[in-house]
Amino acid sequence: MMTWFVDGAIFAVGSAVVVWWSRKALLRPGSHGFYRFFAWEAILGLIVLNRRAWGGDPFSLHQLASWPLLLSSIVLVVVGIRTLAREGRMNTMRKDDALYAWEGTDQLVTTGIFGHIRHPMYTSLLALTWGAFFQAPSRVGGVVAALGSFCLLLTALSDERECRAWFGEAYVAYMRRTWRFIPYIY
Repeated sequence: MMTWFVDGAIFAVGSAVVVWWSRKALLRPGSHGFYRFFAWEAILGLIVLNRRAWGGDPFSLHQLASWPLLLSSIVLVVVGIRTLAREGRMNTMRKDDALYAWEGTDQLVTTGIFGHIRHPMYTSLLALTWGAFFQAPSRVGGVVAALGSFCLLLTALSDERECRAWFGEAYVAYMRRTWRFIPYIY
């Protein structure tokens, strides 16, 4: 019974942080940040759900599947943010309270990792979602991971709509030559 209380407390505190980070996006239903909030909540839920098993049997098949996903999650987010910061040029004219400062760029980034996939940071979150799930797979965890993945797809679709509106035809052309999440697959 005490573990459920601790899990609930961890989830509540974590959710409060995610709500605070997402407070502006939550006021804009349909924005990419709105959907991303629910993906973050799913990831938090998976981490809390599987926290006691985390790394407990590192050579089991499911945890052997988890570790490369978790590692790729870190690599993808670091490479994606560095490329975006280096190539994207923050735009203070882009008045959108739902965007974080590093998201509001005026230069369409199509080099580096962005030359292969449009959403390396969302792909990172997908890898984190499934990496957390595979720490201790369960039916409940599978449902949460699937819902989180669906929210990340909605996030990407909304982000693409926003980018088409901002960058115009250049973004449409970029979409034709890149994959959404995984090169040569999807």
